[in-house]
Amino acid sequence: MNKLKSTLGIAAIAFITLTAVSCKDNKKEHDNSDDHHSEMNADDNQSKMEHDNSDGHHDGESKEMAMSGDGNGTSQTILNDYFNLKDALVADDAEKAKGLGATIATSLGNLDVSSYTDAQKADLKDIIEDAVEHAEHISESEIDHQREHFKILSKDVTDMVAITGTENTLYQLFCPMYDGGSNWLSMSEEVRNPYYGSKMLKCGKVQKEIN
Repeated sequence: MNKLKSTLGIAAIAFITLTAVSCKDNKKEHDNSDDHHSEMNADDNQSKMEHDNSDGHHDGESKEMAMSGDGNGTSQTILNDYFNLKDALVADDAEKAKGLGATIATSLGNLDVSSYTDAQKADLKDIIEDAVEHAEHISESEIDHQREHFKILSKDVTDMVAITGTENTLYQLFCPMYDGGSNWLSMSEEVRNPYYGSKMLKCGKVQKEIN
């Protein structure tokens, strides 16, 4: 059994190391090639244009935009606002992220918890209070600080989903490079990193699937 645990531990370390090396290589290529940087920006701009035109090229992003509920008060509305905020950070759009920070703060505050048990209500209250605080910081900050708060907001939203459930399959992605390792949620397995945006757009791995 000890030998098995040791083997699994070595495998886990190797996975994280390989991911980090891949991200570092990505960053090195970015730093050493202006042409590559331009291509990444062009690709990101094209992706945003396709997303805005709803042509279905990025199916995951289109689904994220389409999952809004019938108004405030549901976890699905919060998820929709969260994914829009994530996309703004992916696009390095601090001003849009500010507005979306205020939006998700409102939808978080309007979450209807009446159908949950007393214990779940207490947990959701703590989660929502913390998430609203970080969303409000995002609405008032520059992009580097927005990303710091988005990391904690992502944990809060993940904890919320563990209680409320989700109508759609979600993916938890992991970036080993940002702040000692950071997670975020997406409806797509495609890696589009909200912590680095165009600097390291593809840095990260799918960590788990949430149903």
